[in-house]
This record gives sequence, C-alpha cells and structure tokens, in this order.
Amino acid sequence: MKDMADTTDPIIRVRNLSRDFQVGGRGRKRQTLHAVSDASFDVLPGETLGVVGESGSGKSTIGRMLVGLLPATRGEIELFGETITGPSGKQALAKVRHKLQFVFQDPHAAMNPRMRISDIIAEPIDVRGGWTRKDRADRVAELLELVGLSAAFADRFPHEFSGGQRQRIVIARALALDPAFIVCDEAVAALDVSMQAQVINLLMDLQQRLGLSYLFIAHDLAVVRAVSTRIAVLYAGEIVELSDKRSLYTDPKHPYTQALLAAIPRPEVGTRKPPIRGEVPSLLNRPPGCTLCPRCPKAFDRCRTEAPALREVAPGRKVACHLYDGV
Repeated sequence: MKDMADTTDPIIRVRNLSRDFQVGGRGRKRQTLHAVSDASFDVLPGETLGVVGESGSGKSTIGRMLVGLLPATRGEIELFGETITGPSGKQALAKVRHKLQFVFQDPHAAMNPRMRISDIIAEPIDVRGGWTRKDRADRVAELLELVGLSAAFADRFPHEFSGGQRQRIVIARALALDPAFIVCDEAVAALDVSMQAQVINLLMDLQQRLGLSYLFIAHDLAVVRAVSTRIAVLYAGEIVELSDKRSLYTDPKHPYTQALLAAIPRPEVGTRKPPIRGEVPSLLNRPPGCTLCPRCPKAFDRCRTEAPALREVAPGRKVACHLYDGV
C-alpha cells in the first residue's frame, strides 16, 4: 500500500453528503428516512478508505452515491475534478464513469447465469465500444489471468465456479476499463474465512500493481483493519469518527468506536457485557442532539440537545463528539 506521505490531492471529495428516502403512502403517512446525513470525507490516490458500521448505518448508500447508482439528496461529490451532483451532474458523471467501478457482495447475483464468463467480463467493454473481437478476447484472457484464473475458463458459465472464483470474475469485470476507483461493498462477506483471505490478498495485490483506490465497505472489523489505510465509522447514517487505521484501533476516540472494538470477541477475556446497550434509533425519528446519546454511557446534558459536528481533534483524526469540543 502506498505511503500516505507520498499522496497528492484527493481523487474523491465528498462534502455534506445526504440521502433521504420517502417511505409510506397508500393510506399510510409518508415519512422521510434519513439514510445518510452530512457525510464529508476524501479518498486519496492509492489508498483504501474503510467504511464500517452496523447494518443499516448507510455504508452501502454512500458507496452507491459515489458511483452514480443513487442520486444525492443534498451535498457535493467531486470525482477526479468533476462535480457529479447538482444540475450538470449527469454530464459530469459521464466524463468519469469509466474510472469508477462497483464490486457487489453476492457474486452469484451479480452475474447473469445464462451468460458465459467471457461475455460477463466483457460487458463494460461492449458498453463502451470501440474494441475489435480479437482485442476483446485478448482483454478477457488478460483479466482472468490478472485475478488468478485460467484464460481457459472464458467459455464456462457462472454455476461451474465456487463462490471465491465467482468473486474473482466479478473483480475481473470491474477492472475491464482500467478504473482508478472501486467501491467494494461487503465484497468478501459472502465467502468463508479462507476465501476471504484470498480475495483480500488479491485486492491488495491489484492495488499495488494498478495504483487503485478503494472504498471498502464492511461490518467485520478484522477485515477492515486488514485492508484499510484510513477508516470512517458510521452510526445511524452519520460519520462519527474518521482516522488512520493504526490510531483508530489503538486509541479509539468516539464512544461508539470504543464500543465496536470492545465487542470484538477475545478468547482470553471470555463473555463480557456489551459496552453499549439498546438499539440503533429509527432513521425516521432521530433523537434530538447526538444520535448515540440514548445509548451512550458518557452522555451529558449538551449531548441531549445539540448534535456534535465532525471536527479535527488531532492531525488526520476527526471525531463527532462533545467530549472533544475543547481539544
């Protein structure tokens, strides 16, 4: 992985990004679900920004907005110097779309079972156009070998492969147009532990060889630690901590981050009480003040009335918590 000191300007800039969904209707009162609220972060060249949080925290929604699969409700996304939000967002996205790719969680669902592997991998090539039949075939063979599969597999169908092999095929398709940025949405969650390790090693090797940047979405803290340069922690659609990997795991600042790390099973410790009790609040009816406040053991009066801003508490470290307002 590249040394962060060698990086230049961000390739991805996200500012105050929000996504709302309207739910209800047909006799039920329509309500607004705030899936993502005021997320701000950058992605640097050659780095992996890990995004971690519980199910429903907004991780996948952020990833889909970054590649144009979902429009933002509010906020700004700048990709490779092009702002893809706002009135001219569609035209701007068209200029950089070939630099962006998405790897989904379920490789089986991500492939048409009636298509041969060669056609699945070549889908981006066919959409973009301009390739001869020979160049297309050569590129498919090259991509299969790049992800550790034989070029002879090109004429087979998805059902002939294991889950780990299918995920390699999906990754090969994502690489077809030489992207610079890939969103990996729970890309190893559907695999067993041994296959997870192999796919993670493949992604890291490809990053080194091709200079890729990743947004790596996961709920498994061990996986996120293995692949990430920096990590954003989400809670109920909000980024509550953003830090380099080492600092976050050795000195977590936000009470929710502390709770996540404390909940990691450790055989030598045995059964422990959960550090934070209760449930994630409804995104239809957020509590006033800090969203974590009803569950946080460190909450005080200000937390119940005023939402904390994500602010820098140390170089490269940001936390949304009133405990650090004076830092």
